[in-house]
Amino acid sequence: MLKEVYNATHRGLLQNEGVRAMQIRKIYKNINPGLLYDDVKEFAEKQGLSVDEEKLQTYSIPTDSSASIRRGTIVFRGKGKTGETTEYLRAHIQGSETGETKLILDINTELLLQDKVTAIQSDLDFIFSSYEK
Repeated sequence: MLKEVYNATHRGLLQNEGVRAMQIRKIYKNINPGLLYDDVKEFAEKQGLSVDEEKLQTYSIPTDSSASIRRGTIVFRGKGKTGETTEYLRAHIQGSETGETKLILDINTELLLQDKVTAIQSDLDFIFSSYEK
């Protein structure tokens, strides 16, 4: 389900007080976190956003040597109103193929137009809604 949090601050996304933010949180079941990572990246790029930094890491599970947890972060930045490079969107993905995979999108709503947010969310829902918990 969609959760919106306004005036949120998350890991440096919105360093200036009073900046409007929205956070979308989703939980999926039995989905490859790498697939979700790639699709979030593609859906945002389709809306004209450029990746500034990204990382995808894999961690082993001590109790099951054949299983792993994947953790990814994608940061999209662009020119803000003052011409400075500003963060528009940050995606956090963490999970495993056989369990839950969680997605958090931190969105700067002053810079990223609502129609672009809606388009990204619509693409995610179309592809992944059957996996949503």
